[in-house]
Amino acid sequence: MARDGQERRTERSRPGGSAVALSAAYDTALLDLDGVVYFAGGAAIPYAVEALGAARDGGMRLAYVTNNALRTPDAVAAHLTELGVPAAPGDVVTSAQAVARLIAEDVPEGSRVLVVGGEGLRVALRERGLVPVESADDEPVAVVQGYGGPEMAWGRFAEAAYAVGRGVPWYASNTDLTIPGARGIGPGNGAAVEVVRIATGGRVVPRVAGKPQPPMHRETVLRTGAERPLVVGDRLDTDIEGAFNGGVDSLLVLTGVTDVATLLAAVPEHRPTYVAADLRGLLVGQPEVEPDGDGGFRCGGWRASVSGEALVLEGTAGSDVLDGVRALCGAAWTWAGAGACGLGAGKALARLGL
Repeated sequence: MARDGQERRTERSRPGGSAVALSAAYDTALLDLDGVVYFAGGAAIPYAVEALGAARDGGMRLAYVTNNALRTPDAVAAHLTELGVPAAPGDVVTSAQAVARLIAEDVPEGSRVLVVGGEGLRVALRERGLVPVESADDEPVAVVQGYGGPEMAWGRFAEAAYAVGRGVPWYASNTDLTIPGARGIGPGNGAAVEVVRIATGGRVVPRVAGKPQPPMHRETVLRTGAERPLVVGDRLDTDIEGAFNGGVDSLLVLTGVTDVATLLAAVPEHRPTYVAADLRGLLVGQPEVEPDGDGGFRCGGWRASVSGEALVLEGTAGSDVLDGVRALCGAAWTWAGAGACGLGAGKALARLGL
């Protein structure tokens, strides 16, 4: 079950357990999209549609939280509904909305804001009573940068550089360096932010709203009214760190960019509360990972420990592979907490077929 925020921020020596299904333990799932609900090409990830439907039918609220500022909530909701996950625009929270609120708190209503990004940013700014403009010569009082798609013209970065160079306050929806696409990994908004930073001498950095920064968590809670939220994501450095910064629990699903080797090496702020293979993990409880008093950790039919500088995994044939992963997390995270480094996990992961 959920623990208080201070415990969630400090107890990261092993994954947590829940005696009841996560969909019953938490009132709202704050779901990332790419790598969690659908693949980069837009197709639904296996089991996602069915699992989300079951969680929703059981009373859990579903909110879709994305750092991608390009698409509007209407467009995202339409895509989800087409996949078989009924969603309304109000179920979608974007980094464009978070950064628009951040700007609106700093400047008067009706202020002009230079937009370097897509329609999602423009819609979010108008929602806050701000006026999007296209040129540094339009006397903007702020500059905002968000992902604008692969066809973003180079001249847009120049407009941002002109305004930032003149001292206009600079904001960014997010700073993800990469973004997954149907053809592979491409440069994300963080890469575009670096273009402007370098062009302006490298001394100025924008205020950032998106995951893992607190403004995104605040925006999500304000829009959903969540009292016991569970962050669900596939990225340690955005989804899981964002949950850590917000003092809430998190579920990592292994359907996206994070593999088990990366999970075992995670620093404390990147360690999820729970681990599941996919979104079916919302519908079940989570087993406890227990220290055995002899330096090892047990979960299900597995025991993990550290010998020398390597993880050792012992288990019973047919035991749940994810229980082995959870036991390994307990050993690896505790071992790392002792100040050691260079842990070898290859043989242990091979035992799990990973």
